[in-house]
Amino acid sequence: MDDRASTDTETIKYWLALVRIPALGSIGVHRLLDKFGTPEAIFREAGGSAASLGLSVALESSLRNPDWKGVELDLKWLQRPEHQLITRLDPRFPRQLMQIPDPPALLYVQGDADLLASLQLAMVGSRNPTPTGRSTARQFARFLSASGITITSGMATGIDGAAHEGALEELAGTIAVTGTGLDRIYPRCHIELARRIAERGALVSEFPIGTPVRRGHFPRRNRIISGLARGTLVVEAARDSGSLITAREAVDQGREVFAIPGSIHNPLTRGCHLLIRQGAKLVETAQDILEEFAPVPGDSRTTAAPRSKLRTAMPRDPVYRRLLEVLEFDPLPNDLLIERSGLTAEAVSSMLMLLELQGYVSSVAGRGYCLTLNDTPDAAD
Repeated sequence: MDDRASTDTETIKYWLALVRIPALGSIGVHRLLDKFGTPEAIFREAGGSAASLGLSVALESSLRNPDWKGVELDLKWLQRPEHQLITRLDPRFPRQLMQIPDPPALLYVQGDADLLASLQLAMVGSRNPTPTGRSTARQFARFLSASGITITSGMATGIDGAAHEGALEELAGTIAVTGTGLDRIYPRCHIELARRIAERGALVSEFPIGTPVRRGHFPRRNRIISGLARGTLVVEAARDSGSLITAREAVDQGREVFAIPGSIHNPLTRGCHLLIRQGAKLVETAQDILEEFAPVPGDSRTTAAPRSKLRTAMPRDPVYRRLLEVLEFDPLPNDLLIERSGLTAEAVSSMLMLLELQGYVSSVAGRGYCLTLNDTPDAAD
């Protein structure tokens, strides 16, 4: 190892030791960094000055006796390909995260770290969604990913997982922010999903390697999910859902909040309705989100996937055009659309969902689907 590599490793060791101090938290870390400048200086000087900083005896003891065994776990993890550590002083640290009230001091990243600077939408919702909610999340994520927007979520079961799955079907990528160390996948049923995200996107955490599942970590994870993104979309959520915590974080961070409405009889839409009453933008199609994501000069978060990598508009697909040609401006029931198009019921249902997301068709409760004004098949050319 050359001298420069040794110096870098030595510097990283102090960063890792700093975030492993019990009960210090990101605010405490930033406070010490603002005073002493670097982690090395903190451990060199702060141990004797802890009392003057108002730190507890326990924190002073931790500064004098760092968890070097834990740091070795981190360093061992960092030796693997695509495993990276990005501190707040690193040029790659997401600028949008530095703008929130309580930014993390550093991020452990497995995968494409450059994706952190991309234009992102956070998608969250119930861990036990309805089939419609799960399908909606997946279809929205798929379409928005095809439009160049990175989908960011928390890899939980339900809406989170569906959002990641949908994004992986397209090219803009997806980011999963975890509430554990990146050596521990939670929930365990998402081990394969986590592997695919690491290959096609990025897994991100502020928690050291070896950190287990703890209830209090998930609200802290949520502030990073919303902080990385320009806006947060809530798909399905009860009034007491943890997804509303993410939405509140987004509001506090000055970010957009979007919510998809639903039936008044569905308890999983009441949280969305509450957000809409409080000022969230009601979302019916993905276009409603794209309108809010128009480029802002000088904003690094407007960097989307190159258009050359994205698919052409869906209506150019002859099968989709076949369905569009049998639709009318008056609502038609699904069984009639199936009969006229000659397509299967499953294909028609999936295609109608995507066409609605793109704004080509609208659903009318109890009556079926109709063309949206000015969006005839000829207009798609």
